[in-house]
Amino acid sequence: RSTLFPYTTLFRSEPLNIKGTGQMDMNSSVISLKGVGEKKEQALRRLGINTIEDLVHFYPREYQDRRTVRKIIDLREGDYALVKAKVKIKTTGRSAYGKNQMMHLVVSDTSDDTEEKRGLLEIIFFNAKFIIKNIDRGKIYVFYGKVTENDGVLRMVHPEFAESSAESICGILPVYHITEGISQREMRKWHKQIVGESKYYIKEYLPEKLLKSNNLCGINYAFSNIHFPCDAESLKAARKRLIYDEFFIMQMGIMLAKRENEITKSMYRMNADVCMNEYTNTLQYELTKAQMRVVREIDEDLLSGKVMNRLVQGNVGSGKTTVAEAALYKTVRSGYQGALMAPTEILAKQHFEFLKEHFSKFDITAALLTGSLKSSERREVLGGIKDGTIDIIVGTHAIIQPDVDFKDLALVITDEQHRFGVSQRNILRGKGKSPHVIVMTATPIPRTLAVVIYGDMDISVIDELPPGRKKIKTYSVSADKKERRKVYDFVERQIDEGRQAYVVAPLIRESDEVEALSAEGIYAGIKKIFKGKRIGLIHSEMKQTEKDRVMEAFYSGLIDVLVATVVIEVGIDVPNATVMVIENAERFGLAQLHQLRGRIGRGKHRSYCFLVNAGGSEIAKKRIEILTGSNDGFYIAEEDLKIRGPGEFFGMRQHGVPDLHMADLIKHIKIFNKVCHDVNRILDEDPELRLESNKLLREKIEKNFFYDSGITI
Repeated sequence: RSTLFPYTTLFRSEPLNIKGTGQMDMNSSVISLKGVGEKKEQALRRLGINTIEDLVHFYPREYQDRRTVRKIIDLREGDYALVKAKVKIKTTGRSAYGKNQMMHLVVSDTSDDTEEKRGLLEIIFFNAKFIIKNIDRGKIYVFYGKVTENDGVLRMVHPEFAESSAESICGILPVYHITEGISQREMRKWHKQIVGESKYYIKEYLPEKLLKSNNLCGINYAFSNIHFPCDAESLKAARKRLIYDEFFIMQMGIMLAKRENEITKSMYRMNADVCMNEYTNTLQYELTKAQMRVVREIDEDLLSGKVMNRLVQGNVGSGKTTVAEAALYKTVRSGYQGALMAPTEILAKQHFEFLKEHFSKFDITAALLTGSLKSSERREVLGGIKDGTIDIIVGTHAIIQPDVDFKDLALVITDEQHRFGVSQRNILRGKGKSPHVIVMTATPIPRTLAVVIYGDMDISVIDELPPGRKKIKTYSVSADKKERRKVYDFVERQIDEGRQAYVVAPLIRESDEVEALSAEGIYAGIKKIFKGKRIGLIHSEMKQTEKDRVMEAFYSGLIDVLVATVVIEVGIDVPNATVMVIENAERFGLAQLHQLRGRIGRGKHRSYCFLVNAGGSEIAKKRIEILTGSNDGFYIAEEDLKIRGPGEFFGMRQHGVPDLHMADLIKHIKIFNKVCHDVNRILDEDPELRLESNKLLREKIEKNFFYDSGITI
């Protein structure tokens, strides 16, 4: 565990006895609540609600204002309204199918007993077996629901109702995302149980000076009014506090992790006399200014005496691997081992081949460790890793298996890091004694999001492509047969000139549920179009050995056109591939389209990408418009963030960042910036949160960030 948090101080709250059968706290199961049995517990679990704390943070999706009782005479079709009326007629019977009981009411809010049509409202309940006995003719009830009209008669179907003296369906009421087996009334009832007693088990953890300087309400007030607001101002205050809290807990945890990284001394002393230029000067090409800048940043880290924790991000083809190789060179020349982990076997193999070729002249040994190695080969590699005769190990998840023991692992590099979860990266780090860490990604991440996801890391950006690399020309094409035929005629001409092409489809095979082309269907059709040409097929359902065989054949030039799904999104470099056709481009995300396009444009020839658009939403059209107008991955990432929002841009949970339920980095950037300022101010005053005034804050951060996230600092 962290030296800042050396003790296992889990979240402890004052126990709450809601059900009357025992004590309960925030960590208790929801089955402790009144009215929650096994079936309800299972239904809540489908919503991601397992504990009382989960339920507290399960916020409403909207609110219904039921503070004003409407007159029936004023109702119009489509209104959602609250009416108070007397039951004048009550009839029961069977539905049209003869299975479920049905109840039909005629209610009136007129003051006399005349049958004036304008003061009457029909109420219909289906499957009313348990409702019939709760409504009596002649009594007054409150009904809330949507108004419809049938032959001039106003009607509500299955509205919420209560006796006129009850307040359970009046006021400003929350509306939650629910699932089968749970009603809105039940969800409100459970929240009322918890919120009504929150002062006994939810303590204020923000220092008072922060509450005052930011004009924030108390935490109990916030939880009470986010679920059951008194008025619009109360709801606004609750939202502001909870948005601030989500950012604050997240940013405080990130900054504590980063500060600890900055003070952690490295066990590995790199040789200052070993210069990375010794390696880069032997390459057949010159590094870009961006690459040289990042090499210097890494070199400074390795010589600083502290543990390096650096993200290297850049566009596809910007030369991140060369930078990683330079770091590995310095590490090995200093007497240590290095490891490079890739998400796929074929990518690991490509890295290995490059390393073996580039390092052979320096008498540096590299080995490949993947799941497909034979037992005898695996034993030999494991032995070399353990006794130190292997300097650099390249592999897939096979590197983090328990039987892999390094002699002296000083540098860990993960490629396409978003394919690995926090726990996997931590296992690899655990193979050494706090080794230096580089994580690489070809998915440009907007700075706004990078400071959240990688706030505990130093960030290097390679924002420059190698000289001679031509921009990929990108075109939007309609799915019209004539237009598509022109595209494939162009592909054929490129093949005749000796080039290769990708054709990407969103589906493996045709589906009745999704109207889109499939890889298998395109494969069959292209073989007829391109007679005499060599056509290949690759998709995720193929065995890994078969996928590797196909990709190696494409890389070697034995396949002219490769029909694929997004399985090629992370793949090997094929410099001779100059054309990509993406069918049903409207079904892909912006970042994904950019990643797919990055598979071409790796060589000296001009490359072309055709986005075949078969229609779709305005958002889909916007994505295609952005991609055709730019090759800048960072600009595209910023636009993608605006379209999709941070929650969908990256799976934050896999990075160890707590979920943002209410806060939004785009909408609430001003609050986020203020939080960053407040966090730094508190840590400057109390770096380890040891002051008594920060005690509850410390416990909150530890529980909600470090304990839940899986981060080891």
